[in-house]
Amino acid sequence: MIPLPEGPVPATADAVIVGGGINGLAIAYELARRGMKRLVVLERDYLGSGSTGRCGGGIRQQWTTAENIRLAQESVAAFEHLAGELGLQTFFRQGGYLMVTEDESHLDSLRKAVALQNSCQVPSRYLEPRECLDIVPQLDISRLKGATFCQKDGTAYPFSVVWGYAKAATRRGVRIFIRTRLLEVRHDGDRITGVLTDRGEISTPLLINCAGPWSRSLAAMVGVQLPNRQERHEIMVSESCKPFLDPMVISISDGIYFSQSMRGEIVGGIGDPDEPHWDRPAQFDTRSQLRFAVRFARALTAYWPPARKLRLMRQWAGMYDVTPDHRPILGGVPGLEGYQMACGYSGHGFMLAPMAASRLAKQITGGGPDAIIDSLSLARFSRGDIEADAFVVG
Repeated sequence: MIPLPEGPVPATADAVIVGGGINGLAIAYELARRGMKRLVVLERDYLGSGSTGRCGGGIRQQWTTAENIRLAQESVAAFEHLAGELGLQTFFRQGGYLMVTEDESHLDSLRKAVALQNSCQVPSRYLEPRECLDIVPQLDISRLKGATFCQKDGTAYPFSVVWGYAKAATRRGVRIFIRTRLLEVRHDGDRITGVLTDRGEISTPLLINCAGPWSRSLAAMVGVQLPNRQERHEIMVSESCKPFLDPMVISISDGIYFSQSMRGEIVGGIGDPDEPHWDRPAQFDTRSQLRFAVRFARALTAYWPPARKLRLMRQWAGMYDVTPDHRPILGGVPGLEGYQMACGYSGHGFMLAPMAASRLAKQITGGGPDAIIDSLSLARFSRGDIEADAFVVG
């Protein structure tokens, strides 16, 4: 266990990071690793209680925009040695990602995406439907039109990664406060000066917004308007079965994804185009629905018929923090000194967090401009510099 502090928060800090998921903890760790002192992380509930602890744990490099590809590529490289660096097993395994489609109109996009990924040194490849059977022998390919595969993609266990970052950060002096609510952000005109919590006030020159679905509300406290919306997505887990599935299988036709855990469970989800969108936390609804269970079971058995014999054991819901182009928002805001953010990952924060955190921490600690962070700044929306990623599922 990690000895987390109790009692009041410190009166001063060099930086306050809001959000105890993978993004907030990774940024805290990276800042501390670069020598920054007196760091405080605030989490309203328990570590990983937001989007991180409710995700499927997938980590892929098969994207259609260069920024997402490069961030994911760097994050995969980080995940490969993260357990040793953090001192905790992350259960990262590279079984690959098999991306399939039943829509012939997607094939040109798949081929172009592979070409872009290969130009970034991602070893993905295009597959004909029959070649998918070499990877998942019992897959029903009767409706498939094409697929792509990258062996270096994989999965990790979200809570192990969160606790690994938390342990590594606390070893470097970061103070993490759970069940602590942010009530107000203090700012003097165009400069952050502190925060007020339900455990006291902290004077700080730097606030980092890693609040996931709550990032829009936090930004509004300092007059920053984010274009993010929040969507509910659900996941279901089956009983354990004999190991058969190495890769994560995802469909860009209907949005289903599923993989097999190290304990033999099938873990997966599927998007629902009829889900409502929210822009305020008070509206969030993370209750489970029978509609999702039926939709997922039908899709899973259509792709992998042996699943008909399995019992589905449990399900849960979480929130995607979605931007108009399905790419994250990173960095600061002109005219507001001491405010930074890492949000809007659109359901892919777990896989992109390690290197987004590394790049942002480097820039904050004087590392100079970062082209990827600049391209993913909030300002891109006012500039109209928007390039949506096509392969968003779940």
